[in-house]
Amino acid sequence: MAVDLFDASSKISERSRQIKIPEFKQLADLAALHAAIDLGSGKPDFPTALNFKEAAIQAIQADFNQYAPPHGVWELREGISDRLHKKQQMHFSAEQEITICSGVTECMAAALLAVIDPGDEVLIITPSFAAYAADVHLCGGKPVYVELTQPGFRLEKEKLEAVITANTKAIIFNSPHNPSGRIFDWQELQGLVEVSQKHDLLVITDEIYDEIYYNAEPPTPIWTLPGMRERTIITNGFSKVYSVTGWRLGYVAATAVLTKAIRKAHAYLTLSSALPLQIGLVEAIRSHENYYRDLRKSYVKRLNILRQGFAALDIPYLLLEGGYFLLVDFTDFGWENDAEFAEYMTKSIGVSARPLSGFYPEGILSRQKIWLRLAFCKEEEVLQEVIVRLKKLKNKR
Repeated sequence: MAVDLFDASSKISERSRQIKIPEFKQLADLAALHAAIDLGSGKPDFPTALNFKEAAIQAIQADFNQYAPPHGVWELREGISDRLHKKQQMHFSAEQEITICSGVTECMAAALLAVIDPGDEVLIITPSFAAYAADVHLCGGKPVYVELTQPGFRLEKEKLEAVITANTKAIIFNSPHNPSGRIFDWQELQGLVEVSQKHDLLVITDEIYDEIYYNAEPPTPIWTLPGMRERTIITNGFSKVYSVTGWRLGYVAATAVLTKAIRKAHAYLTLSSALPLQIGLVEAIRSHENYYRDLRKSYVKRLNILRQGFAALDIPYLLLEGGYFLLVDFTDFGWENDAEFAEYMTKSIGVSARPLSGFYPEGILSRQKIWLRLAFCKEEEVLQEVIVRLKKLKNKR
C-alpha cells in the first residue's frame, strides 16, 4: 500500500519565507571554535551594578515569582516616566502611555502589529538591525529600504521622499544608529519630520543607545520636535545602559490611543515580562545622574583604546557619536567580500567582528568597502589584546 509522504515545507507561511536570518551565529560559533575574541555581539563582558542584582534577587526571595501586571510593574513605568521628563521635560503617563515588554525586539513587534495591516509599507533606514524587516514581514507588511549615503552614512530627505507611495504607513528610525554609530543631526531630523508630517506617517523609534553618546550634548529625540510626539512610537530598553542584555526587558511609550493597541499585541505575544527582573530595574531606573556620566566615561576609555590602536595601525574607522559599536574600514587589506574577511580574521587573527553586509537586505549594499562592526562593550584588557592581535593582519594583494 502506497503511503503519501507529508511535505512539511509546503506548509511554511510566505511571511516566514520572507525572513532571512543573518549568518552571524556561524561567526560566533567560529569564534568559539578558534578561541577568538568575539566583538560581534553587543553583550557586555562586565557585571551589572550590584544594587540592580540585589533588588532582583530580593524580589525572588520575597516570592515575586508569578505573573507581573500585563503592562508592567507600576514603579518601573513611573520611573521611566520620570526619566523621560527629566531628560526632555515632556510627560508620559505611566498609567496610559508606557508599557513594559520583553526587550526592544518585542517592543518593535508589538508596535508594528498594532499599526500595520497586510500590504502596508514601512520605510527602514539601512543598514539596520535585522529584526526590523522581519517584524514587518510577520505583520504582513512590506519593508521598503532607504539606504544611508556614504561617506558618512547620512540620511537624505530626498531618498525618503523617493520611495513613499500611497501604501506607506510608517518609518522605523534608530538614533544613535546601529551599526554606524551615527547620531543624526538637526538637518537630517528635520528632513524626517517634514516627510512624516507631509505624508501623515508614523515614526517608530529604537532608542536603545540613547544614554551612550560621545558629544557634549545628548541625542535629540525625534518626538521632541514640534508635531512629532503624537505620531511617534518610542521603543527603548534596559539591556545596554544597565548591562543586562539577558534580562530581556524594554518599554514602549506612545499616546494613549496607540498604547491601547500596542498593549493588545503585547498581551498576546508575551502577556507580561519577568516580574523579579522588573523589580530589579526599578532600582536601575532610579539611578543618580552620576551613573550615566560614569557609564559614558567608561565607554570613552574603551573607545580610545581602539581609536588609538587603529590610528597606530593606519586603519580607518567611522567617527563614532553614540552606542558601543565601532565601524572599521578594512578595505586596504585587499579583500572583496566582507563576510569572507570576517571569517578569515576570526580564524587567522583571533578577532571576530560582524560584516556590514549582514545589516543590509540582499543586493542593496555595494561592495566598495570592507566594513566590520566591532562591539567594544568589553573589559579594557580585552580591547588591548584585540589591537595586539590585529597587528598580524597582512595585505592579501
